[in-house]
Amino acid sequence: MFSLPPGFRAMGGLFGFILLLWLPLAALAGAPPSHAQWNSLLARHVLADGRVDYRGFRADEDELAEYLELLDSTAPDASWQPNDVKAYWINAYNASVVDLVLQHYPLNSLTDTRIKSKSTGSFSPWEAPVVFVGGNTYSLNQIEKQFLRGSTPDARIHFALVQAAVSSPSLLNEAYEGSRLEQQLEAQTRRFLNDPVANQLMGPTPQLSSLFDWYAADFGSTPEALLAFVNRYAHVPLPAGTTFGFLPFNWQLNDRLALSDSQALTR
Repeated sequence: MFSLPPGFRAMGGLFGFILLLWLPLAALAGAPPSHAQWNSLLARHVLADGRVDYRGFRADEDELAEYLELLDSTAPDASWQPNDVKAYWINAYNASVVDLVLQHYPLNSLTDTRIKSKSTGSFSPWEAPVVFVGGNTYSLNQIEKQFLRGSTPDARIHFALVQAAVSSPSLLNEAYEGSRLEQQLEAQTRRFLNDPVANQLMGPTPQLSSLFDWYAADFGSTPEALLAFVNRYAHVPLPAGTTFGFLPFNWQLNDRLALSDSQALTR
């Protein structure tokens, strides 16, 4: 039987050893980043009722900056699972919203701020290029429209993204993870829909969050489709033919502290 000379066999063994070392590194190079740092920040600074301890977050600004740098250096690629990509962009969006609040804290509402650029003027927080990923810069609206809604939007996304406002869906006190994303989105949608501050489902004309009005197309565009979505998550289903009004959106900051208290703490 033909056999390789000893020198070739030795080289083959060396190549095999190098291959064993290279394969895990190659897999790691394309892997989604760990969201453990963001998870830890959320566990420390998001209250059970959904309000946010922005003062506490401010004390950990360096840690938040490190997490945002990690996201910038680990952009999604084609090897990622779809839910890992979706979780990445949700976390990037929400962490960037918190970072914006901290840059202007204390404040009454994030909508009161303008993000200035020397070359292009000033922007609202939602249109400003404030999210850095893979050497590119995106606005919050770009992330939502381009990477999370796309051509086949998942309506539950609207209850995962936050606006740092009283009427906003609560910031989840844990990071979104691709492996658990379905369960997290289901739970977050159910939580928001049954929150009496955000939606008032009792009475002759139930009142929904303005989010259902602003993104009506994502919920089916017809009264029947909207009712079907609501009944999928409502603790008490509503009868056929129910129509909805929409509540005004309260943009006041969802801070653990009242504005006067947070102002006093900065003096």
